[in-house]
Amino acid sequence: MSIPSMTEEKAAKGFKEGFDCSQQVLAYAAGRHNLGMDEKEAFKIGAPFGGGMWNGDTCGCVSGALMAIGLRYGHCVPYDKETKALLTAKAVEFEKKFVERNGSLICRNILGYNLTVPEELKKIMEQNLFFTVCTGLVCSACEILDEVL
Repeated sequence: MSIPSMTEEKAAKGFKEGFDCSQQVLAYAAGRHNLGMDEKEAFKIGAPFGGGMWNGDTCGCVSGALMAIGLRYGHCVPYDKETKALLTAKAVEFEKKFVERNGSLICRNILGYNLTVPEELKKIMEQNLFFTVCTGLVCSACEILDEVL
């Protein structure tokens, strides 16, 4: 069974259900690309990475995607330089494409606000940025993963 592409509507539904960007991207990749992990495991593993690991740093979409790339291309044998080189190339390719499409890898730079600052989090919520910006980021990360994986 083929898993359909991510849409902004699906991403919005995920946010409404309480799932973060990192969880949605990793769960999508795990299902669509047979990464050896079910959706429940992906949601659990991706849980602490949303909102730039809750401090506005690396966008959770990027973290979720890099975890997916690690599941597909990660090295697990000592001295495996070839696999590590492929992993690195895939991660760099993803990051480059994400920046080209979204302007940054950093959550607070993309949103224009730092969610760890209460006044700025209030603005994020007032402007509904998780639904007007982050849904597109989830889709972008999933599209790039479809290209990279």
